[in-house]
Amino acid sequence: MKAALVAGEISGDLLAGLLLDGLRERWPAMSAVGIGGPQMARRGFDAWWSHDKLSVHGYGWEVLHRYREIVGIRRQLKERLLQQRPDVFIGVDAPDFNLDLEADLKAQGIKTVHFVAPSVWAWRPERLEKIRRSADHVLCIFPFEPALLAAHGIAATYVGHPLANVIPMEPDRSRARAQLGLSDTDSVVAILPGSRKSEIRHLAFRFFQAAALMQTARPAIKFIVPAVPALKPLIERAVHASGLSRHLQVVEAQSHTVLAACDVTLIASGTATLEAALFKRPMVIAYHMAWLSWQIMRRKKLQPWVGLPNILCREFVVPELLQDAATPQALANAVLSWLDARTEHPEKIAVLQQKFTALHTELQRDTPRLAAHAIQQVLQG
Repeated sequence: MKAALVAGEISGDLLAGLLLDGLRERWPAMSAVGIGGPQMARRGFDAWWSHDKLSVHGYGWEVLHRYREIVGIRRQLKERLLQQRPDVFIGVDAPDFNLDLEADLKAQGIKTVHFVAPSVWAWRPERLEKIRRSADHVLCIFPFEPALLAAHGIAATYVGHPLANVIPMEPDRSRARAQLGLSDTDSVVAILPGSRKSEIRHLAFRFFQAAALMQTARPAIKFIVPAVPALKPLIERAVHASGLSRHLQVVEAQSHTVLAACDVTLIASGTATLEAALFKRPMVIAYHMAWLSWQIMRRKKLQPWVGLPNILCREFVVPELLQDAATPQALANAVLSWLDARTEHPEKIAVLQQKFTALHTELQRDTPRLAAHAIQQVLQG
């Protein structure tokens, strides 16, 4: 069994690592090559390029200045794969990179699987035809997606969301706090400004300005930021610029420990918001990007929600502050409102936790086994 995988960014690396567990259980002697990160490397994956090569943000200059490099990587990867001809190519998320590559490989007779259906139900429905042309099968992480794809002639299987099995149904807050040097009585705000360099540039200082306002209003609040190792220096500079060096703790990685420990999180829209929901934590979702990227994104929006917890619950269970609405003062007020609810309106917190528990249960499946079985069916034709 020879497999090729491409995973973009940290979330894709995590998903692909879990997928590799299922594949290796079914095919112990499997070899796997392509583009990936540390989680995949721990499973014996041979990364020809690092996954951070595909980490881009937005639609404007953020993408254009990286375009030639990324296209060059895709061309070289395609040539190597056509020479080595793996049994299956699995594109993990990163649809802008993977779908075109899958289409080229499929046209040359290589079986193709796309893991994580592009969110055509939220953005860019024009991708449906591209998905049908590119992937022999799609592995879906949300339960409503296979029926939507089947209506457009796309074979798909719901395999659950891997994070639902990684994150415990009842997180141990006390243990997480002990690991971070926090007490059970501390008021703790987790700040997650994103995992891409461009997100840090657009969001980190804004988030830390909000934290400074909160710290002035409530000096006892403890702030903690889990930082991707490569981005930690950039985050620390933003912390220093905001004057929070004495009040905010930056830790390397440990995002799950931080989410388990916190009372509320101020968080960038993305996969991390689903992680926060699985940890049953109140949150304020925010996002900000370059003006041109925002104008394009806003026109493509198909539903009122942007954050995954709200999309999956089909209502605004947590606030979203996007673009011009994401001012430091508005962010600070929204976070403080959740902190106040702990004592003034505990039923509000309880209802949110009930919704997130139901969501967790719905997403919990044996993802590695289901995904490996679906891939075996593809290989058998």
